[in-house]
Amino acid sequence: MTARVVILDYGSGNLRSAQRALERTGADVDVTADVDAAMNADGLVVPGVGAFEACMTGLRQIGGEKIIAERVALGRPVLGVCVGMQILFARGVEFGVESAGCGQWPGSVIRLDAPVIPHMGWNVVDAAEGSRLFQGLEPDTRFYFVHSYAAQQWEGNPDAKLTWATHTVPFLAAVEDGPLAATQFHPEKSGDAGASLLGNWVEGL
Repeated sequence: MTARVVILDYGSGNLRSAQRALERTGADVDVTADVDAAMNADGLVVPGVGAFEACMTGLRQIGGEKIIAERVALGRPVLGVCVGMQILFARGVEFGVESAGCGQWPGSVIRLDAPVIPHMGWNVVDAAEGSRLFQGLEPDTRFYFVHSYAAQQWEGNPDAKLTWATHTVPFLAAVEDGPLAATQFHPEKSGDAGASLLGNWVEGL
């Protein structure tokens, strides 16, 4: 049976490139802000580019944080991408201003302490042991990043599978925590590696 995936349209993210990448996996993909469609899909993708606070503002306007919370409570898969990962945390701190996130995971998203910002381009990751997302991918596989902020500590579920990367400092590149998963990099811009990762996620639906 074909997996039905909704990409949540709240005014942020590379919606069409994400749609194309997911369609490559064979999924039936819809880009919408419709609450029923987002709730009833087999998988929900929460994209995000730009500033943490702007993304949260857009998300709240369509009740997106409630959709995410309800799906997670029901054990229905959600995948956050880039800022869509960051807003799953409790707080984001940008330019000294703290903004509330969705609070699915405790902790803060803060600026990378690195001489070159943003962290932009291809980088390897240290995939979590037993990761489903990175299944079948070689350790030297590179993914495409573009961000200045990241979660740099984990205070959530001790059983979550954590994948790290380094740009001067270590940061969380991906998290797999029950039905909720997220990547700091852009799988839709990561070529065959990103397609494999999305395929692994869709297969798990």
